[in-house]
Amino acid sequence: MEFVDMIFNGTFLAILGAALAVFLPGMGSSKGTGLVGETASGLISEEPEKFGQALLLQVLPSTQGIYGFVAAFLILFKIGLVGGSPVELTAIQGLQFFAASLPIAIVGYVSAIRQARVSAAAVGIIAKKPNELAKGITFAAIVETYAVLALLVSILIIFGIKL
Repeated sequence: MEFVDMIFNGTFLAILGAALAVFLPGMGSSKGTGLVGETASGLISEEPEKFGQALLLQVLPSTQGIYGFVAAFLILFKIGLVGGSPVELTAIQGLQFFAASLPIAIVGYVSAIRQARVSAAAVGIIAKKPNELAKGITFAAIVETYAVLALLVSILIIFGIKL
């Protein structure tokens, strides 16, 4: 019975949500930056002068991990675990925070990997036409839009939870 009580403890659920908000987008960003780095390494072995352009494309999928961190920080701040006194949460409030983490957790994970695939393809653009880097960044930035929207939804939900 103690295990069930711990699982349905509001603070535990909120912390679990914050952890997911960091964990999933962080995994996606890690996988994504690695994927683009692998692709860019092939180009750099032949044309080292394109390192700066390739690095810019590799960094793009890292933002989802940052967005997840922001959402987690807001949850931990709101429940008082960062910069305040911890608030005693009901199971419902804990579930609300858990649910608030899901948009950025799930969309952040998926969009980081998808953005990496677009960024890796953009490495091909700069391999042949280095002056067209902006087009590759634009393609990748469109994927980023959905991570930004997911972060905004998570933030709106977090700020909407009454304590």
